[in-house]
Amino acid sequence: MAIAIQPKLTLEDFLKLPETEPASDFINGEIIQKPIPQGEHSLLRGESCHVINQIAERQKIALALPELRCIFGGAAIVPDVSVFRWDRIPKTSSGRIVNRFEIHPDWAIEILSPDQRLKKVLSKLLHCSRNGIELGWLINPEDESVLGIFPGQRVELYEATDKLPILEGIELELTVEQVFGWLSLT
Repeated sequence: MAIAIQPKLTLEDFLKLPETEPASDFINGEIIQKPIPQGEHSLLRGESCHVINQIAERQKIALALPELRCIFGGAAIVPDVSVFRWDRIPKTSSGRIVNRFEIHPDWAIEILSPDQRLKKVLSKLLHCSRNGIELGWLINPEDESVLGIFPGQRVELYEATDKLPILEGIELELTVEQVFGWLSLT
């Protein structure tokens, strides 16, 4: 009896599939659906975009975008926040932002949800590191820490009063405590 082997799904095949809600990532031939964002996740994502854009967008240094599909390095990923340097933002001939980003972000931010596996999310950021990203953050609300991911797949742990790494050129200073302070509504 012959066993049929399923061919691995290609990036092109994945991109032809209907979008899922929430979005799905495609890395190493595997489709990984992101969890539905919950309160902490949503607030951290929104505040990250807001705080970065308050400085970077106004000065036309960079732009932070939530839940944007980025196609690069043989993968299609949807970071919680993608930050692009202003001069790298893909535009149409009329100067409008494009819909399809076929480049890596300069800075990718992922927020670990309670039902996500650390290994899967870290693997996604390491893919980014291998494919040109300058900075990655993996925010872990459970233990109030942030992993910084740098070129060459170097990873650093930040906690409490540690000052977080920021994309070069953005004049912003944040500590881990400040980031998690966004969760307090008092």
